[in-house]
Amino acid sequence: MAKSISYRLTETDRRVLNEIQSDFPLTPRPFKTIAEKLDLSESAVIETVTRLKTQGIIRRIGGNFVPHKLGYVSTLCAARVPEDQIEAFAETVNRFQGVTHNYQRDGDYNVWFTFIAPSRQIIRQNLEQIALETGLGDILNLPATAVFKIKAEFAL
Repeated sequence: MAKSISYRLTETDRRVLNEIQSDFPLTPRPFKTIAEKLDLSESAVIETVTRLKTQGIIRRIGGNFVPHKLGYVSTLCAARVPEDQIEAFAETVNRFQGVTHNYQRDGDYNVWFTFIAPSRQIIRQNLEQIALETGLGDILNLPATAVFKIKAEFAL
């Protein structure tokens, strides 16, 4: 699991990050569209995004889909993992298609992850496979009963 590192953002970094968090332009040259909006050059935007990606500040640029609108289901999972097995457990979980987040927390259930799949049965089968591969069977499957979505956007 990654350790947190702090970076000093420039004003251009902040402006670009604020602009690309939501409503990324679907144009033939999106970085040019962003540059024009911010009164920057296209190359300056590309260089900024590339550097922020290299530094790990930007994890990815891509679509964010609503699973149920595509016929998928999702669930939140929590596992009780001995401290000396956390890295190996996380590596195993991350190999499964449909795992979107995987992170460590304090407490008895110390590794949490989300799973998206075409059916709850596939999720159950994958969780059984994870338990088999890791030898850890204490994995909670906590499907949502209602979704209260917020827009996660950070004003920088």
